[in-house]
Amino acid sequence: MADFSKAYNSFSGCDIRAVFSNQVIGTLQGISYSVTREKAPIYTMGEPDPRAFARGKRGIAGSLIFIQFDRHALLQVLGKDGAKLKFSSDKDSFNPNIEGAQAPPIAQDAETGGAGVRDDQKITDPWFSDQIPPFDITLNAANEYGYSAQMRIYGVEILNEGAGVSIDDIVLEQQMTFIARSLSPWTPHGERVDIGT
Repeated sequence: MADFSKAYNSFSGCDIRAVFSNQVIGTLQGISYSVTREKAPIYTMGEPDPRAFARGKRGIAGSLIFIQFDRHALLQVLGKDGAKLKFSSDKDSFNPNIEGAQAPPIAQDAETGGAGVRDDQKITDPWFSDQIPPFDITLNAANEYGYSAQMRIYGVEILNEGAGVSIDDIVLEQQMTFIARSLSPWTPHGERVDIGT
């Protein structure tokens, strides 16, 4: 009986805005993720049924689909000046009351003058997606009734990238796969917000 007294709100894909690190990504068409964990039964002599189940490692992975325009979906946004990206290395370090988390400090080294780069080297922008530093993905949902929810994927690292063109394609797509450190599920915000202003 208590379930009927709760209020539930739904969202569609057009109600969701994706934020990678501290940048809104408007070309994201779809995102999916899966969480897998190793679990194995424990058997003992004289008993065909398992006594218990051992829990092992957990893995989080997923895929991203972008609409392909006249430039790369992520390199110009996240690859440019990547050292200044804001991301949290752990979900417990994220404070929702501040805008983003602080980027990890660059390692100080006496040989490099404290800048982390030698005289004969320079910091350059990535030219492949797998060279982009780890970042967080935040999905913000808000429907026309003013209700909102949010989920986060922490420590995302791009693994694979693929794209293609065909004479039959009316739009071009770019796909990527990723792994992540952790995630927080969809959580509704406490109060209704006015999205009309």
